[in-house]
Amino acid sequence: MNDVAREHHDVRRRSVLWSAGAAGAAVGLGASVGPAAAAERSPARERPRQGATMIGVPFQRRSTVRVAMVGLGNRGAAMLDLYLAVPGVAVVALCDPVKAKAERAAAKVAAAGQPAPAVYVHGDHDYEQLLKRGDIDFAHVATPWDSHFEIARSALLNGVHVGVECPVALQLDQLWDLVDLSERTRRHCMQLENCCYGRNEMRVLRMAHAGKFGDLLHGAGAYNHDLRAMMFDPGYYEGPWRRLWHTRLRGDLYPNHGFGPVANYMDLNRGDRAVSIVSVGSPSLGLKQYRAANVPAGDASWKETYIGSDRTISLVQTAKGRVIRLEHDVSTPHPYSRINSLAGTKGLFEDYPERIYIEPDHRNDAWGDFSRYAEWDHWLWKEHANPPGTHGGMDYMLVYRLMQCMRLGLVPDFDVYDAATWTSPVPLSHLSIKQRGMPQEIPDFTRGEWDRARPGMDSEKPTET
Repeated sequence: MNDVAREHHDVRRRSVLWSAGAAGAAVGLGASVGPAAAAERSPARERPRQGATMIGVPFQRRSTVRVAMVGLGNRGAAMLDLYLAVPGVAVVALCDPVKAKAERAAAKVAAAGQPAPAVYVHGDHDYEQLLKRGDIDFAHVATPWDSHFEIARSALLNGVHVGVECPVALQLDQLWDLVDLSERTRRHCMQLENCCYGRNEMRVLRMAHAGKFGDLLHGAGAYNHDLRAMMFDPGYYEGPWRRLWHTRLRGDLYPNHGFGPVANYMDLNRGDRAVSIVSVGSPSLGLKQYRAANVPAGDASWKETYIGSDRTISLVQTAKGRVIRLEHDVSTPHPYSRINSLAGTKGLFEDYPERIYIEPDHRNDAWGDFSRYAEWDHWLWKEHANPPGTHGGMDYMLVYRLMQCMRLGLVPDFDVYDAATWTSPVPLSHLSIKQRGMPQEIPDFTRGEWDRARPGMDSEKPTET
């Protein structure tokens, strides 16, 4: 058995625990300490390269992109609608252990005028059979976090490009494994970071690259979103899988929405890189108090002990000396905010609410109107001014652009190195908080190629031929 075949065998042998019931069982078997222990022994050091870099590697051109959806809960079902709305996309296979969800999704595909997709509903591991089909170009993974790494790994080993909802994995060694596999299999593994495609984010990106903020100094991003009611609602998250992560890790469980856009502004992995992170965390009180006020005493959640900090604050240092502040808070009452700020020697932008102050346009300490900078909108937003779908259209932009890159044989806007970098604060913030704010090294997942300027999200509009 060769190395790739042996790794594929290992993926099939190990339990994935991606269903709600299995996720609950994992805690009973000691998963409340398992993920933390794994994070603490994950090496930050650079690994020897096993294959050529995936930087600058284009997709193979194809007239139709054949897509498989793995996971058809709230997120997967919403994203399926967008794939069906993009020309040149065929949804050929669907997978979810809940048969009713897969059948509803299959009905959507048929209603859109496409052939009936193959449906895989036989347990938590049936995605393995789906990924062996040989007629899938891209797999979209929208399952609970526990399973992301295993499913992405299986996709790569089966020669399938894969995109994973946040976070792409939860341990540093898993991030390195995905980097290695992407390079060896020559297939892309991407973090499906929709916030990078937000209208404000893409406008700020183009302005930053045009020098409107001067030399960049610092930025900030966050996921501050009150999820208490949803995390205790069995009808929203099927089972307690998301809430249970607050019994396992202390750090930033969901850094990607805040980190990804700011990383793009600063060209991380494209001329600069994240080198270290320092994190602190507040006490963990919010979920416990919400449970006391809203959950009946006999509910299974009363057996849970929450250790995740209600608010984590991290400072990321880059090779050029810039600073990125990351925040995470889903356990206390507050309005939604991703912060989304960027500052340089000529001024700054801050979101929630959006406002701008740059020289020479503004003076006397008075914020300016960001809507007056619509000329800087990315071509995607000029071409699709009113996109369908959720989250203000950013989800559609992500799907449209990714499918366009695959159809036209273009290099993707971000790659496995970005996925690993944007997700690395999950284990590293936990370690830093446990060590009372000690700095943690962020690996160079590019293995020395980060200082090479190259295109990213600030793309040129391609010619459709």
